[in-house]
Amino acid sequence: MEVVILAGGLGTRLRSVVSEVPKCMAPVAGRPFLWYLLKYLTRFDVSRVILSVGYLREVIFKWVEENRGEFPFEFDYAVEEEPLGTGGGIRLALDRASSDSVFILNGDTFFDVDLNELSKQFFKCPKDIVIALKPMVDFDRYGSVDFDDCSASIVAFNEKKHCVKGLINGGVYLVSTRSNVFDGLPVKFSFETAVLEKQCLLGNVGGIVQDKYFIDIGIPEDYRKANVEFRALF
Repeated sequence: MEVVILAGGLGTRLRSVVSEVPKCMAPVAGRPFLWYLLKYLTRFDVSRVILSVGYLREVIFKWVEENRGEFPFEFDYAVEEEPLGTGGGIRLALDRASSDSVFILNGDTFFDVDLNELSKQFFKCPKDIVIALKPMVDFDRYGSVDFDDCSASIVAFNEKKHCVKGLINGGVYLVSTRSNVFDGLPVKFSFETAVLEKQCLLGNVGGIVQDKYFIDIGIPEDYRKANVEFRALF
């Protein structure tokens, strides 16, 4: 199992409470947020973690070098010399992978997905991308996802608006490295727009619902919430 963690974000929405470090290194309950993602991955048979880095990457390099002995997997890096967007960052990292399929996690989101179940779904349905979907209630911060249970296919990605209940893209993916979903795209692009929305129209995006703990520390309110909740979770 190979995992890409997108750790190159600028963290502009967090600047009021966290500065001087990449978003994935924001301190949460006394540890960098990245520690929690890596600790979560130790529950699975992960052999290699590829960190997609850019902004203030030296902070990540130093911390991983000092703490790598705590984790049972190999570390590698995909370095963005300039911001490539979520899609460009993923493609750069996948170029360093050796597996036929790779898990992708956001470096500022913790979603307690069963990666083994995600993998089973990926190999059960003939699609190049499978996304872990999170059920939510009374939300407007995320766009919703239309999901067909019968075919386990994502039918549509909807714009952000208030929803009484629905499913959201939880930001945990399993992606085929042998597909052509990145062909013909520019150096910089959005994974969500240029890949997911396009492949959804082609019927090439599957999903699996996981009603597990989810938090995105990208805004100060949820960052503060994580500082409280992670003490009990870990």
